[in-house]
Amino acid sequence: MSLQQCIDYAMTNQPKVQNAVIDEEIANVKRHEVRASGLPQVSGSLDVKDFIELPTSLIPAEFFGGPPGTFLGVKFGTRFNTTLGLDASQLLFSSDFLIALEASKTYMELSQKAIQRTKIDVTVAVAKAYYSVLVSNERMNLVNANVDRLKKLMDDTKALNDNGFVEKIDLDRVTVAYNNLLVEKDKIQRLVDLGNALLKFQMGMDQATVITLSDKLADVSFTVTASTDKFDYTKRVEYSLFQTQTHLAEFQLQKDKLSYLPNLALFGSWNYSAYGNDWKPFDPKTNWYPMALIGVHMGVPIFNGGMKHYKIQESKLSLLKAQNDLKYMQQGIDVELSSSRTMLQNASVTLETQKKNIELAENIYKTAKLKYEQGVGSNLEVLNAETALKEAQTNYFGALYDAVIAKIDYDKANGVLK
Repeated sequence: MSLQQCIDYAMTNQPKVQNAVIDEEIANVKRHEVRASGLPQVSGSLDVKDFIELPTSLIPAEFFGGPPGTFLGVKFGTRFNTTLGLDASQLLFSSDFLIALEASKTYMELSQKAIQRTKIDVTVAVAKAYYSVLVSNERMNLVNANVDRLKKLMDDTKALNDNGFVEKIDLDRVTVAYNNLLVEKDKIQRLVDLGNALLKFQMGMDQATVITLSDKLADVSFTVTASTDKFDYTKRVEYSLFQTQTHLAEFQLQKDKLSYLPNLALFGSWNYSAYGNDWKPFDPKTNWYPMALIGVHMGVPIFNGGMKHYKIQESKLSLLKAQNDLKYMQQGIDVELSSSRTMLQNASVTLETQKKNIELAENIYKTAKLKYEQGVGSNLEVLNAETALKEAQTNYFGALYDAVIAKIDYDKANGVLK
């Protein structure tokens, strides 16, 4: 798999990306939920009352011939009251609803940018893990070459020792170096396995899957692009996220300012009621009595102890904080651009130097080996050259890894990664 194929796989299978997509769907559902609150609201009801004991009402006793100033308790009504109702309402004007409707679109935009940020983070993680495996594979190839070279030296030294041309201590030195190199090879192999496991984890791939990486480190360019143009901060999704959060703070302030406006709603109700001492609401002989009404409700805020005033002040301060955060993000991007450019330049120079050091170390080793084979050099000189070559190789791969990481960070800082 190429790096791009690994990234494409992660965009579909990485749980972080999947959750970000679900968050976008949630935001979309909430947007429809807000919109639905402004549509007609209709509800039905069934109300059944069983007056086990009918309420008593007091009426003047003189109505029935009793003494003035006294009251007579009487009970009116039937034991069972049944009401079927249908209620409807329609919001005509509400500043909260209008602002919430606009804000829901911004929340949708925020969730979409969150997906983009998650994808960039996953892309960076996959790229770093991918190149880490490539570096480890290159180290393994060189270690295998070193093992073969040292094995040949050990076999040659053993043959010379068997024929009495070199001392046994020379053979022992080479054998110790060879055994140490085998141990190093095992360590690097474990690092390769660990790197592969990390790569598959970052991709959201099952660990049992076997993959082979097809990209080459030689194809990576460490060139720093010089640009005198002012950086477009909107290329960075983090900056866009802060812009969106600033818009949300503006919506909140607008909502609080408009909270002084009245709310207007239209409502209606249509009911049928039935009465009787026996609960037989669906008996054909039961009489149902209709009731219907329509009306308009207007709520006018008058005084709430200054709570709205303080909420407006709070929203103004929150907006000021959001604007400051946006400025701080812009300054942080400037520093990150400068830092990543410097890190990549330094890593590129160091990498070129380590390449030259490997070439020099290889020449030194070849010279020492040739002198040893011609009988004018020592075995210890060859081993010292071998050690210097391994050190140069280790430094080179450390510089190569640093350069690759610096390149990824540089691309991320410049908004290249999407």
